[in-house]
Amino acid sequence: MLPGMRSKAAEKRGVERATSFITLWMSGGPSQLETWDPHPGTPIGGPTKAIDTTLPGLKIAHHYPLVAEQIQHMSVIRSLVSKEGDHERATAFVKTGYRPDPTTKYPALGAIIAQQKPVKGLEIPQYVSLGGGEWPGRGGYFGDQYDAFRIFNPGNNIQNMRAQVQEKRQKTRLDSLAVVSRAFSQGRNLQVKRSLHDNTVERALKMMSSKQLSAFEIDDEPESTKEKYGDSRFGRGCLVARRLVEVGVRSIEVTLQGFDAHTNNFEAHTNRAKDLDPAFSALIQDLRERDLFDSTIVLCIGEFGRSPQINPLDGRDHWPTGFPAVIGGGGIRAGRIIGKTDPTGEKTDPENPLTVPDLYATILRQLNIDPDKELITPIGRPLALCDGSPIKELIEA
Repeated sequence: MLPGMRSKAAEKRGVERATSFITLWMSGGPSQLETWDPHPGTPIGGPTKAIDTTLPGLKIAHHYPLVAEQIQHMSVIRSLVSKEGDHERATAFVKTGYRPDPTTKYPALGAIIAQQKPVKGLEIPQYVSLGGGEWPGRGGYFGDQYDAFRIFNPGNNIQNMRAQVQEKRQKTRLDSLAVVSRAFSQGRNLQVKRSLHDNTVERALKMMSSKQLSAFEIDDEPESTKEKYGDSRFGRGCLVARRLVEVGVRSIEVTLQGFDAHTNNFEAHTNRAKDLDPAFSALIQDLRERDLFDSTIVLCIGEFGRSPQINPLDGRDHWPTGFPAVIGGGGIRAGRIIGKTDPTGEKTDPENPLTVPDLYATILRQLNIDPDKELITPIGRPLALCDGSPIKELIEA
């Protein structure tokens, strides 16, 4: 740890640090057999080897030697189950904890956390999505103002967040905009309110002038730190996520795409690991060294896993039964290995199956948000924040 690193990070975040939530979103559905639940030497194992980790009893895919050194600080679930095998529906389910319903737009977990536990004094968005992806977290029935703020190429630029003209000209532009806005609003108060135009402009201007905006930039980071995370969009996203945690952003989502390996599954997962292994391990280590791990929950998850059977194109297909997640920080119990999949591939159901709502009820509880809290949607429907029960293994000694 660099001299003064802990005190500097603590100073940025404040003495009474609100707990943040980082999701490392593995878009496309990562294979459990090529990540956190390998079965080498079996009919379903393929060429993936297993390596020992710092968590006794846990072996993970050989592509992840750096994560293997840090994973004792995390817990591994290998038995999540879902009924959604389509990418869009499964993503909606895993991000919200509710199966898609045409009558209700459910908020993503990150939006729930931002809405229920907003951080005072934060001048940049409470919920941020880094790295792109087709279906970022949405505000659902909370409203579009709780949608994740999207940064497609984190760490490289912050387009449209800095004024491109001098202060005097900027003021003239804003005065002109105010004239047009006032003229439009006459007799259209309801339409203006629904558009969120005034709210959006106000938030944008506050963010553009905020010192907190520098959290999105990594130019002042040591080269050694950048190298540790990896020179990839995902690596830079994880580094920016750590910086956002330091200034108090509540919910952050970092996306790594490319796991939908119906063909060439093993090559695809080898390539994805080149980004995930350094970035994930560096994030855990960095949060711990900066005294931020106990106030930050980190979850690595995708919309489902991949089939035990290897198809004729050397790929694996969608598999919503027995897929994995790695979770830790924020008071979540470390060192737990929960669930088990069948190494023969003959049994569909894993041992100790757990649901996504159960996982999210656990996270909400750790954030001091009551998962059973009932809200009324805009159409008058009462809905609990989460339809699950906390996982005892993750919260009890």
